[in-house]
Amino acid sequence: MPAPDTRARPGWEDMTVNDAAAGIRLDQWLSRQLGPDFSRSRVKALIEAGDVALNGERAEPKKRLGTGDQVEWRLPEAEDAKPQPQNIPLNILFEDEHLVVIDKPAGLVVHPGAGNADGTLVNALLHHCGDTLSGIGGVKRPGIVHRLDKQTSGVIVAAKHDAVHKALSEAFADHGRSGELERKYQALVWGTPQRMTGLIDAPLGRAPADRTKRAVVGAGRGDARNAVTHYSVLQQFGLKADATAAAALVECRLETGRTHQIRVHMAHIGHALIGDPAYGQGMRTKANLLPDPLKTLVSAFPRQALHASLLVFRHPATQAVMRFQTPLPADMATLVDGFKNL
Repeated sequence: MPAPDTRARPGWEDMTVNDAAAGIRLDQWLSRQLGPDFSRSRVKALIEAGDVALNGERAEPKKRLGTGDQVEWRLPEAEDAKPQPQNIPLNILFEDEHLVVIDKPAGLVVHPGAGNADGTLVNALLHHCGDTLSGIGGVKRPGIVHRLDKQTSGVIVAAKHDAVHKALSEAFADHGRSGELERKYQALVWGTPQRMTGLIDAPLGRAPADRTKRAVVGAGRGDARNAVTHYSVLQQFGLKADATAAAALVECRLETGRTHQIRVHMAHIGHALIGDPAYGQGMRTKANLLPDPLKTLVSAFPRQALHASLLVFRHPATQAVMRFQTPLPADMATLVDGFKNL
């Protein structure tokens, strides 16, 4: 379908393809012109939306360019995000024009979704950041690079524009293999691992009986994803003569970032997280063996005892290595103190 005469309209830019660019796909060529602020997926969306014309007509993103071709494009203003801004208090650890780092409390959902249409971290960031959001994928919204479960507390970073979102996403996908990225969690688990330090290398896939849950699966299964967790025991509580403990505070370092990874991996080796409603139900009777008031405290604990305590990454814009470490939140600290008194 013919495109409008773009050069007669404000807000459009045009460029002639030279010999060096001949044979390159339209989406690849335009990505180079627009620079790192625009991801390949956003460039494709612009082309498919009719905001790009090749020789006065629409073209497919994969169309190969020739010498002398005329490419014209416009960049629509970022649309308002569908989630609405909400004045939800946030514990901001760091913020600049590129990104924001938050200490997320337990109970706060990260993304709006089924059953959580509002009251999320995204809603809170839309209100807090306001006009400092230049848009992720053409929409004024914060770019959530990694997620924490609703009932997991701790450090999380969000990007304010495409370039930083893309760079951070690549760093998290790489899991620090080629750059500065480190994530550590603290978990209170039932019992204590036989070794004080160890590695859990067990692929994860969807649980057969519940697609909202994950399970350790065979590496050959179609949905199996490599998952590696390094752990170290920080403290043991209620240690007995046979070297077993009622519980332990464990630090977990992620080498991969799968859904529910720490929760599933620790349950897989027999040390489910205290309070975990999905993967620790088989351990709930252990609370009955504890003396009061710890028994009551554990039975009433409303979530998995997991806190994202450390996040280290290189700032994509300033290249500074950023390090954020937060202590256990009050509910987990109280729970740990209770076990210390065993």
